[in-house]
Amino acid sequence: MANPICTPKSHHRTLFFHPLSPSSPSPRRHFCPSLSLLPRNPPPLSNPLLNSNPFVPFLHPPPSSRAPMAAAAAASSSPPRVRSSLIEPDGGELVDLVVPAAERAARRAEAAALPRVPAGAVDVEWAHVLAEGWASPLRGFMREREYLESLHFNSMRLPHGPRVNMSLPIVLAIADDVKLSIGDSPHVALQGPSGNIFAILRSIEIYKHNKEERIARTWGTTAPGLPYVEEFIIPAGDWLIGGDLEVLEPIKYNDGLDHYRLSPKELRTEFDRRKADAVFAFQLRNPVHNGHALLMNDTRRRLLEMGYKNPILLLHPLGGFTKADDVPLPVRMEQHSKVLEDGVLDPETTIVAIFPSPMHYAGPTEVQWHAKARINAGANFYIVGRDPAGMSHPTEKRDLYDPDHGKKVLSMAPGLEKLNILPFRVQSKRC
Repeated sequence: MANPICTPKSHHRTLFFHPLSPSSPSPRRHFCPSLSLLPRNPPPLSNPLLNSNPFVPFLHPPPSSRAPMAAAAAASSSPPRVRSSLIEPDGGELVDLVVPAAERAARRAEAAALPRVPAGAVDVEWAHVLAEGWASPLRGFMREREYLESLHFNSMRLPHGPRVNMSLPIVLAIADDVKLSIGDSPHVALQGPSGNIFAILRSIEIYKHNKEERIARTWGTTAPGLPYVEEFIIPAGDWLIGGDLEVLEPIKYNDGLDHYRLSPKELRTEFDRRKADAVFAFQLRNPVHNGHALLMNDTRRRLLEMGYKNPILLLHPLGGFTKADDVPLPVRMEQHSKVLEDGVLDPETTIVAIFPSPMHYAGPTEVQWHAKARINAGANFYIVGRDPAGMSHPTEKRDLYDPDHGKKVLSMAPGLEKLNILPFRVQSKRC
């Protein structure tokens, strides 16, 4: 059973790990206990040297206090349970926007009579993300209120609850002629790149697409050469259309990799099957190298030392749009499979799956989205490396973002308080 001290509900913690060195005589010297647990908003403390971490007494209780603590824990604890709610999805339940099989014929007939909105390949990827609940509680492409909340506050307020993190706008752009063709229809059909109707967007709202503001607030710059901006925003229409999404059937890519594309619901079911009591997620957009493997194995060892019995690694490469000089997804997945086959990572304690989101390369803004989506997938720990979701400046010889800001932002981001952040301090590659 997990150590309850390591899964507090009232604190957001950042755990710092150094990677193990193969030549190190003592793995413990790579772990910094004084920085092992950093609460999000620590209470005022009388002794900053001894009490800089309010969880230290619980991690290393004095011998005289261990027996009373154990007795109290035994008296108050319920029978151990293993379930997929190691961490609740945002909004309390996963969104599922795929039309049930029994209703699909009727919805297709309805969609055929609706005005059609063209959707590009990246729009289909975002529809996939929405349909499976990665962006829960969001139920479709953003209407204006949701868009403004995301753009200005990196979050959305639940109707009867707190804010949840939503750092990237998930929107669908349309051109003037498409807006005109929609007329007064309250619903539209979404048409994919091959001409197939794949979804209905209901109770739509159309509003202005201020591209410059969107780019400046999402990337922190309007410099030319930002890959996602050049590919998908500058050429896009001047209007955004939002509404409730209904996807007519599960989205498949037929590229030989669909079996890796596990939904949040499927991942939570698999965590249940493996009786996980902790799930730590690691995202890559490049192949696994030795430092990554050492980090992931050491993270599991540290979680075992903290009292967890069966921590499971979710190795979760990004599978949507990436820039041209990134390693292609099929190559990455073949290499990830080989890592398991060769025993570099233990197949019994590792799940390799594809995260279907497109990549923005928006640094600290985007890494919040990556972390939030893993909450919805059931991970309660998230490993973050150097310059997550970052890139080189498109016009200057420097990083676009401070390499340390991603992990710092994750430790304070609104709506991510329930997720445990595991910063990787020495990392040569972007994640």
